[in-house]
Amino acid sequence: MPHIKNTLFRHRIIDKCLRNPYKPFPSKQELRVACEEGLFGSEDGSNICDSTIEKDLFAMRQEYDAPIRYSKLNKGYYYEDPEFTINDVPLNESDLDAVRFAANTLLQFKDVELFREFGNAIDKIVDRVALSTQAKQQPELNEFVQFETAVSIGGGEFLPDLLSAIQKSVAVYFDYENFNSKTVKPRKVCPLLLKEYRNRWYLISYDLVKDRITTYALERMRKLELSEEKVVKPHTFNPTDFFRYSVGISTSESAPEIVEFTASEIASKYLETQPLHHSQQVVKSTQKGTVFQLEVFVSEELIRSILSFGGEITVHQPPSLAEEIKTRLGEMVRNYRMKQ
Repeated sequence: MPHIKNTLFRHRIIDKCLRNPYKPFPSKQELRVACEEGLFGSEDGSNICDSTIEKDLFAMRQEYDAPIRYSKLNKGYYYEDPEFTINDVPLNESDLDAVRFAANTLLQFKDVELFREFGNAIDKIVDRVALSTQAKQQPELNEFVQFETAVSIGGGEFLPDLLSAIQKSVAVYFDYENFNSKTVKPRKVCPLLLKEYRNRWYLISYDLVKDRITTYALERMRKLELSEEKVVKPHTFNPTDFFRYSVGISTSESAPEIVEFTASEIASKYLETQPLHHSQQVVKSTQKGTVFQLEVFVSEELIRSILSFGGEITVHQPPSLAEEIKTRLGEMVRNYRMKQ
């Protein structure tokens, strides 16, 4: 089983390399290094040899009809159809066995401190594998079960390199597109932490030019390059504490604030099962609803979360947040009046 599992994972890594627009035409050696680093965390060739990659490329052509070609001009491999990916090819029974093996392995570590943050993701993988097995026996099951899917917005191809840079404490260079102006500017940073929020990946880093900790969205990065320049991470940065008072990805140099609001009976039930923040607690219950309190940074993500409940939440504290909510609700009302 481990042999089957490793083969499947190597195929997925090779597929990802062949589809990476920022590192086109990977050579056999580059594919081997990517597979060995992805599976074993090393690059010395002690676990995977070039002949293994040759067999993988042949197998991918046979099993997935992968349109893999070799470019003599660029001395590397590529997909003749740039839209092709083996992720769109249905898994066979051997693939499913390998995925079941991996899913069951992950399940054993779900409650370990290191993996606790990913508990929901692990549950989702195990559920998906279990249902895939049943769906293979009862194809019509696919008509009854649908999983939530996220639209890929890019940036995921940078994750391995950024993780390596964090582990090695080296500087990275990339071009970054401003969300509002659409201008692209070069950046040089010391990577500190990778964080996922609502199916988007972000890099928390110490910007060596701006001289401060800055967050960058991976989908807006271009031309990422790892350097060999060693950098010293800020001694004050603590990954555990950095987002302690955050709702979402935003942080603040100001102190966190006590946010208090009343939620209607229906909204309260949602908030009890899906809290806005880990500090959320019930203060009291009244005839008008339940009063909640949390200690957080007042951020755009918090404001949008509150507004998503419409008129079912009334903010009491702090006054500045209550005023901001009122202002935005007023703008919404004016927008609708303008259309009449």
